[in-house]
Amino acid sequence: MRKRGFTITEMLFVVLIIGLISGAGTGLYVGTFKKLRVQRSAYDFLLTAKYGRIMAIEQQSRYTMMLDAAGNGFLLTTLRWDEENEQASEQVVRDPYCKPVQFEGDVVFEDVQIAPDGLETESESENEQQQSIVFSPNGTAQLAVVQIGDGRTHYTISISAATGRAKIYYGTAENVKATTTDLDAES
Repeated sequence: MRKRGFTITEMLFVVLIIGLISGAGTGLYVGTFKKLRVQRSAYDFLLTAKYGRIMAIEQQSRYTMMLDAAGNGFLLTTLRWDEENEQASEQVVRDPYCKPVQFEGDVVFEDVQIAPDGLETESESENEQQQSIVFSPNGTAQLAVVQIGDGRTHYTISISAATGRAKIYYGTAENVKATTTDLDAES
């Protein structure tokens, strides 16, 4: 009577196939995780821009979205009245709906195009002006196109000057047309 079983070669072949399948799955997972990291960062930027616009209108105060010069994060600030010093000071917005964001991994600002708002002072440098987006109490904002990515995956957020509204697009900034809107133009 012959005993049934597997040979060592058959067992090694099955182990090899399982290893190849799990290796491919791990590679797909890592790629998907990196894409989701970029997507989450872009949506955080979009939501912060929308929140800044809404709060500027609601509070009738200027809100400024500050982009980290190193390209790895952003935060929202506003002018608040300090009772002790009896003067206005710039304060970072921290509440359940908005907080400073630091990008994770390889995610950075890949392209930042911000139109001047006309409110800059002589002491502000070009670099400082290019690293902030101002949302005004009347609902307007600086025209801006910001690309966030990791070198492989890219999202672009555009902010309209006339309405202050932000939109997100998958892809690079070169595919997004930044234009001003003439609200008085007849359609």
